[in-house]
Amino acid sequence: MPRSVNHVASKARRKKVLKMAKGYFGRRKNVWTVAKNAVEKGLTYAYRDRKQKKRNVRSVWIVRINAAVREYGMSYSEFIGKLNAKNITLSRKALADLALNHPEAFKAIINEVKDATPVSRPDNAPRPKTVVVASEAAPKKVTKVSAPKAEVVFETEVEAIAETTEEAPAKKARATKAKKEEEGSEE
Repeated sequence: MPRSVNHVASKARRKKVLKMAKGYFGRRKNVWTVAKNAVEKGLTYAYRDRKQKKRNVRSVWIVRINAAVREYGMSYSEFIGKLNAKNITLSRKALADLALNHPEAFKAIINEVKDATPVSRPDNAPRPKTVVVASEAAPKKVTKVSAPKAEVVFETEVEAIAETTEEAPAKKARATKAKKEEEGSEE
């Protein structure tokens, strides 16, 4: 029985690799084994650099923002901290575009955040407050308000929140004392 090698498919594979090696220097463009190795290496670099490109572009945006912000006596990190404190969520891409092409709009953003205090350190962070929201139409809810977000908690979970606060042991002691007095008065 004759040997079947499927020359059509193997030739197509080689042809595809040699086409990818077009433009390489010397034997790398026309010798199959050398071209195959060169193309494989090139493809690994291409995969790596597709990720690297995103990092490089982001660093260019940061450099542009930093240069624009320095004109107003601020550093990049100060500016980003103040943006976060004011809850302004503009991407670095948008900020860099504003800094480069629309300086008056960028100046308006700078003026907006100039007096903000960055909330990056724990000693600088505001204390969360608990607010009880009650309406007759909807079930009673407790809203725990913190700096960036508000968390809605149903009334059944209020006791769990109260236990986590520092006043919880004192409240428990008062409740048990009142309970004992009631039991004593009933007898």
